[in-house]
Amino acid sequence: MRILIWHVHGSWTTAFVQGPHTYLVPVTPDRGPDGLGRARTWDWPDSVVEVPPERLRDEHVDLVILQRPHELALVDRWLGRRPPLVYLEHNAPDGDVPDTRHPAADLPGVTLVHVTHFNRLMWDAGPTETAVVEHGIVDPGHRWTGELERAAVVVNEPIRRGRTTGTDLLPAFARAAPLDVFGMRTEGLAEHIGVAPDRCRTQDVPQGDLHTELARRRVYVHPVRWTSLGLSLLEAMHLGMPVVALATTEVTEAVPPGAGVVSNRIDVLTDAVRDFLADPPHARTVGEGARAAALARYGLSRFLDDWERLLKEVTR
Repeated sequence: MRILIWHVHGSWTTAFVQGPHTYLVPVTPDRGPDGLGRARTWDWPDSVVEVPPERLRDEHVDLVILQRPHELALVDRWLGRRPPLVYLEHNAPDGDVPDTRHPAADLPGVTLVHVTHFNRLMWDAGPTETAVVEHGIVDPGHRWTGELERAAVVVNEPIRRGRTTGTDLLPAFARAAPLDVFGMRTEGLAEHIGVAPDRCRTQDVPQGDLHTELARRRVYVHPVRWTSLGLSLLEAMHLGMPVVALATTEVTEAVPPGAGVVSNRIDVLTDAVRDFLADPPHARTVGEGARAAALARYGLSRFLDDWERLLKEVTR
């Protein structure tokens, strides 16, 4: 198939474009949000083709994957027609939960696809046909060394996002272990949460270096209260890292017993962080369990197979 999809979520798209199709990605001269083009920090195959909006009317398009509400208007304007439509929802609802109405709830002929069962449960999709295709990860390999007695966290904009990403919980974790927080716009985080700079270091490293840096830390901490299931958590598990996470949204499904410690009790979580720091062999064993669980549930082949079945159903 020839699939039109906007470059919105780089990590997710990296897995999706490993499939057997041609992926048409809009590109504009300013490479703005509606025309970002091919990724520059992820490894995408040659089957991902940049197409300027003015050329899309002349392109054969078998299916469009929408990811933001305004993209349907772009389809009408740029293509002048509506091929079969899938609306991919990456996020948990934000608003009057659990009564949040999804933007695709009343769009005729659209199939709404969620990345977690929790998200499908919480969004109000009305009569719209819905499905779930759980995340898939391009396996980075078992890289964990745990050589640094520090805990890793990945979060973008923790100061702005605050309680949503558990920023207020970081001081408790920083008392249990020195933290290395990776992500965009993390500058000033230690001062913001009132901890010493060495107990909460921040870095925004290139995507190609992130997995290596994560794997050097002893344990991965996921303090997120309310977002969709973070791909960074699944990537850490693929790396062979033991994980410590809040028991919120889809985490209890993603991290089974033996893969880490999941709880809504902060004392249980901080004790687990201390235990992993103090016992590297234990951290290694649990990390191996995390990797096995992630490969079994979030492996790339399962992800691509699920999408193949769905795409065939939508275009039949």
